[in-house]
Amino acid sequence: MPIQNILLVDDSKTELHVLSEMLIKRGFTVRTAENGEEAMKRLAEQTPDLILMDVVMPGQNGFQLTRTITRDERFAAVPVIMCTSKGQETDKVWGMRQGARDYVVKPVKSEELLAKIKALG
Repeated sequence: MPIQNILLVDDSKTELHVLSEMLIKRGFTVRTAENGEEAMKRLAEQTPDLILMDVVMPGQNGFQLTRTITRDERFAAVPVIMCTSKGQETDKVWGMRQGARDYVVKPVKSEELLAKIKALG
């Protein structure tokens, strides 16, 4: 099933704006959340085809939120791509262990992200 609806989770309004614009221009429908609590509300309202997840956020971080989402039977089938400034190999490994399907380091290169989204769809 091709990916159409994306939930973008990031505490940075700038990142939300830049990534949303890039994805919308490519034909995706984008909903946003600025923290874990908001992300869970958005998930309850409508299950997306993909979640793009920042790691460094106040409250529940992206690793914890990814683990929560991927272990919840309602959302376990929704792929998560970590989208973060944390570029160490250990961060990538930890993100994948929490249930992420892929990992992109900021600043996000649009072609790299689009290729990863296409690979999941």
